Amino acid sequence: MLIVGCGDIGRRVATLLMARGCRVTGVVRSSGSAARLRAAGIAVCRRELDAPSADSRWAAGFDGIFYFAPPPPEGAQDPRMDGFLAALDPNHPPQRIVYISTSAVYGDCRGNWITEAQPECPATERGQRRLYAEHRLREWSQIHATGRIILRVPGIYGPGKLPLARLKKGLPVLREAEAPYTNRIHAADLAAACVAAMYSEHRDTVYNVSDGHPSNMTDYFFRVADAAGLPRPAEVSREEAAKILSPGMLSFLQDSRRMDNTRLLEELGIELQYPDLVTGLPSCFE
Repeated sequence: MLIVGCGDIGRRVATLLMARGCRVTGVVRSSGSAARLRAAGIAVCRRELDAPSADSRWAAGFDGIFYFAPPPPEGAQDPRMDGFLAALDPNHPPQRIVYISTSAVYGDCRGNWITEAQPECPATERGQRRLYAEHRLREWSQIHATGRIILRVPGIYGPGKLPLARLKKGLPVLREAEAPYTNRIHAADLAAACVAAMYSEHRDTVYNVSDGHPSNMTDYFFRVADAAGLPRPAEVSREEAAKILSPGMLSFLQDSRRMDNTRLLEELGIELQYPDLVTGLPSCFE
């Protein structure tokens, strides 16, 4: 198995795969990331995805591939996905590729519950980049008869993945009455979903990977602050938020949706370890 973009989720996935007896190679960029993989017993492939490579087929020769690398921070396309697909061997394609996309491809759904049948309509470049990557992966997979699973993932939380630095700075949040619905998944449950997607009898499909208990971002920050023993952040109006919040934070406030995870639970047979924040947040401080 190959894991492209083998960070926290990748290492979790690798651990689950190695427990199954798989040989796993992780693709990372930095020496620090490479050291963490080696310490975990994971083979390392160091590569800069934005740079030309002398090894034009560096992603070839694997039975299954997990693609977790994020797109570049700007633009409406994902040249990293293009480069990855070019590095595969079309004569000996992998049996399956599992791709972590984002729920932002759906755009603003006005707080409605959505399934995977919801039309894609990304309102942000962040969502547009991921939808571009989904389309490119779908095209390549159809041509080369490679199975594909696309996981549309909302906010990921877990140990080391909480907004503690932001809370400690005392930065404000949008007034809860104006805050849109948001969705989350615990890192451990996301890793389990990735592995289940690789081995599932289902293929060429999409899954919403969410714990099924949406709230809103303000409620999330309040819950994290309470769990960490930190003061709750101040609330500001949407008009004030537009002036003081970062563009990245504002982009998350443009969309409102509640993700239905029924297909994930039924088709992949996932039993979530952390089905809501009540069970998930305490695990982040153990």
